[in-house]
Amino acid sequence: MQNNVLILDFGSQYTQLIARRVRELNIYCEIYPYHKIPEDLSGFKSVILSGSPFSVRAEDAPHPDLSQIRGKLPVLAVCYGAQYLAHFSGGKVEPSDTREFGRANLSVIKDAEPLFENIKENSQVWMSHSDSIIQLPENAVRLASTTDVLNAAYRIDGEETYAIQFHPEVYHSTDGKQLLENFLVKISGTEQSWTPGAFVDLTVSELQEKIGDDKVVLGLSGGVDSTVAAVLLHKAIGKNLYCIFVNNGLLRKNEFESVLDQYKHMGLNVKGVDASARFLDALKGLSDPEEKRKAIGNTFIEVFDDEAHEIKDVVYLAQGTIYPDVIESVSVNGPSVTIKSHHNVGGLPDFMKLKVVEPLRMLFKDEVRRVGKELGIDKTLLGRHPFPGPGLAIRILGDITAEKVRILQEVDHIFIQGLRDWMLYDKVWQAGAILLPIQSVGVMGDERTYEQVVALRAVESTDGMTADWVNLPYEFLQKTSNTIINRVKGVNRVVYDISSKPPATIEWE
Repeated sequence: MQNNVLILDFGSQYTQLIARRVRELNIYCEIYPYHKIPEDLSGFKSVILSGSPFSVRAEDAPHPDLSQIRGKLPVLAVCYGAQYLAHFSGGKVEPSDTREFGRANLSVIKDAEPLFENIKENSQVWMSHSDSIIQLPENAVRLASTTDVLNAAYRIDGEETYAIQFHPEVYHSTDGKQLLENFLVKISGTEQSWTPGAFVDLTVSELQEKIGDDKVVLGLSGGVDSTVAAVLLHKAIGKNLYCIFVNNGLLRKNEFESVLDQYKHMGLNVKGVDASARFLDALKGLSDPEEKRKAIGNTFIEVFDDEAHEIKDVVYLAQGTIYPDVIESVSVNGPSVTIKSHHNVGGLPDFMKLKVVEPLRMLFKDEVRRVGKELGIDKTLLGRHPFPGPGLAIRILGDITAEKVRILQEVDHIFIQGLRDWMLYDKVWQAGAILLPIQSVGVMGDERTYEQVVALRAVESTDGMTADWVNLPYEFLQKTSNTIINRVKGVNRVVYDISSKPPATIEWE
């Protein structure tokens, strides 16, 4: 694929955000750790250097060899990248008197510079750094300043290398998208050809070439990623795709039947397997979150393997892996210390001896939805909130019983249906209910009760990496609480979780 943009990751929390902004411009990009620069750069039109939590003055600061990049490809260095270029090119970087973090405004912009075309003075930018570039390299030209930051942007004479001290990728930088477009389109000459339609055409062609007449098995979850992966594969190989949808007994109320019904109208070859009793039996007596995950993962593998063996001559296992999972596995800090055992269908054992195919592995979540729309998938399915692989097992704190599952399914159904009825569902990124391992005193009629407590959780996010709780209307919460307590036997108290991520996580386990 030509016209790529290479993003070198120095460990910034914003690196994925840079990539998403580039993709929003219909330009394809890939993220690589700074210490794993591709040997073949012929497919790249430009390079972006990310920010970093490191200081360029530290002994362990990232220090890549850019000799194959600088002067050969256009470069945009962001924050740490800008300090890195200055520090190792004869400039001077020193600690700031005060940490420069938050909103600032460009007080001076050099005239007739393509990087700042259509960007006016006083444009708001977002700073996040504790060092400042005190002196530019000799061959550098200052392009912009703020009140507190003299060298907010500069370029290197004799090469298409630009550097900015602020973060154009965050929404707080009001003209950040324009600056990225100026660099990528006007300076680098990159074509804006990365569209959902182009992705579908290219991917279908690649899948047909790779798979040929071989058979593929896919574990459907009912979620967006596995569904879009299934439809893409079906478009490429038709009847040679075999989908298995396993009911682990921990899905939402009536979800097994409703999802199967939705798939029925999509032309997919889907087999539904109800293994509820098998999963509940495997979970009996377990209360530790990781033990529950492992029990669910192992049981899924057993069920999936049994069903896959019913299909003769399967060669490939398809998975709904998306780009954030790929980035995490090759991140600056290496693979995650703990790999969640419920991720996708991941962790299938070697004895299955299947080749893996991941048609969505280079897409972000929002891109998966756009591709799904291009494929004609129903918007209600594409708009579904993310749902954890272990299902309600990690929303029931403590041990799992059929009765606890019943209670939480009823509570969750009332909450989610209420969000739909109040036209709030699409304003929330993810929502669900949690059954707490405590009981509380209540009064119903003239009787004293001692029953379960449930917590409701609703967050807004882009990709789940960070999230904020949603300020749902008090009237909605009041009605939902009353409905739950009146209709769900065994619950006498409802609370609402107002924690953000970080420091809390979206799920409670």
